[in-house]
Amino acid sequence: MMIRNAKRRAALLAVAGAAILGLGLSGCAGGGGGDDSSSEGRTLRVWAGSQTPIEANFNPFSPSVLHAALGPIYEPLFFYNKTADEAPSPMLGESFEYNEDGTVITVTLKDGVKWSDGEDFTAADAAFTFNYEPNHRDGLISAEAPDDTTLVLTYATPQYTNEFQILGTTWMLPEHIWKDVDDYSTFTDEDPVGTGPYVVDKVTDASYTVVANENFREEGVPAIKKVQYIGIDANQSAQDLLTAGKLDWTGMFVPNPDSVTDKGVISMINTPQDPTVLYTCSNAELGCTGPQTDVAVRQALNVAIDRGTIKEKAFVGLTGDISPAFTLMPRDAKWLADPANETSPQSPDAAAAGEILEAAGYTKGSDGFYGKDGTPIELSLVSVDGWTDYNDAAKLISEQAAEAGIKVTASTVQWQEFSDARQTGQYQLIMGGVIGTSVADPFQIYKDWFTGESTSQVGQEVPTGRWNFSRYDNPIVNEAVAAAAATNDEAVKKEAYAKVQTEIVRDLPYIPLVINATQTFYNSKDFTGWPTEDDLYAFPPAWGSVAAGYVLQHLEPVK
Repeated sequence: MMIRNAKRRAALLAVAGAAILGLGLSGCAGGGGGDDSSSEGRTLRVWAGSQTPIEANFNPFSPSVLHAALGPIYEPLFFYNKTADEAPSPMLGESFEYNEDGTVITVTLKDGVKWSDGEDFTAADAAFTFNYEPNHRDGLISAEAPDDTTLVLTYATPQYTNEFQILGTTWMLPEHIWKDVDDYSTFTDEDPVGTGPYVVDKVTDASYTVVANENFREEGVPAIKKVQYIGIDANQSAQDLLTAGKLDWTGMFVPNPDSVTDKGVISMINTPQDPTVLYTCSNAELGCTGPQTDVAVRQALNVAIDRGTIKEKAFVGLTGDISPAFTLMPRDAKWLADPANETSPQSPDAAAAGEILEAAGYTKGSDGFYGKDGTPIELSLVSVDGWTDYNDAAKLISEQAAEAGIKVTASTVQWQEFSDARQTGQYQLIMGGVIGTSVADPFQIYKDWFTGESTSQVGQEVPTGRWNFSRYDNPIVNEAVAAAAATNDEAVKKEAYAKVQTEIVRDLPYIPLVINATQTFYNSKDFTGWPTEDDLYAFPPAWGSVAAGYVLQHLEPVK
């Protein structure tokens, strides 16, 4: 998930200084000097995120997988650039085609590709990958390898709309390693074997390093020979290191970016893509408890929120407006069924919130808050300690809800508690993000975040690779998503999406807030080849799944 700006301000310079001294930073510090100035010796330093201490886990199926696993080490067959509406680029796959009814995908793989341990990557590995338990989904009938460079995927239903998930997010696994993994959910994969441009070098509590994969394919061994991922549990400390030239690449929220970029070493690009929402544990039938399981409470809270104020005060005007249909506007405009759903309400309407609650049988007590049958609406809203923009937004929501007679108590938790709560559904409201789609089509959000197959009972983790943390399960949505998945007819897809949008705009299992600012800071003085406004060839933040490995292949040290 996106890295956030920390709230812990006390003794920040001391913290940052201690981090610089204690992390064992290697190589040449971007803009800050170092003991090795040769192009071969430059180390690119990346903020690994706030999950500390770092534990060696490169299993791509694990919720706590380290960033470098997804793209730099493991790769899918094709690369989809989520910042543009364009055809995918070959990675391990050379080309692909569907049969006449979309139930069979034949992929031609690149020849001569090797795993990082020197073994050949062949179609047998790809077939094994798709047949592997967590990847055997979407009605897959068979995955076969008639020869070393041909993969044939056969499905029970057409898979046109599932193309990105199948070809762009399925991490290829070496059969000679993973066939012996008894439990993929607990396997930490400390010494991963992938096809990507990097391999693991060293892991400590404070950082981990990857080095260039000398067996990387014809694109060539990457020019950046070593990348160090540094764990820091406070955004401000990371910002201080970045400003001091001790970090070269990070995706994080900085409310005053000029303070980082004004020295001419670090540049910044902002690419708003991903929705920021309130997760609600919404479905009582699946075990959710609390007032938020009542759709009327969710609807009232939705209209009570002052998104304009949140945008300016919590996100300093860097975010975009969000659609309750979860279409990224204007990119996905053709998929929006009702123009009224182009943007969630930007101004609060306390009166409308009250009308919704009163129509549902709630009454306002002498304390000014609504309740029913003597039980007040009391909601707990959590966000991750250190994500100041999210923490500030949560406080604002608490205040705005109170204006409408809804009691919301905002608090912060550590990352692991946040992760566990959303995975198991044991929460009421969470400030969180939704992963935006990598193609100009909201299908993947609808499927992964809103369908019953993508969730589970409270107390059980959501299925691997799915994200329906709200425990939302609506038969109309399920059927419409299945219909969209089974067609290549745009009109039929629009009709299916209209049904999805009607349901989720009314039910609000995720209450939309903003399209989040996605600031990427990068050292443009010492390294070249970054995605820019003029050449946005990939989603630029260092935590970007798949894209991070693609970006690293394009980078070179300035000589």
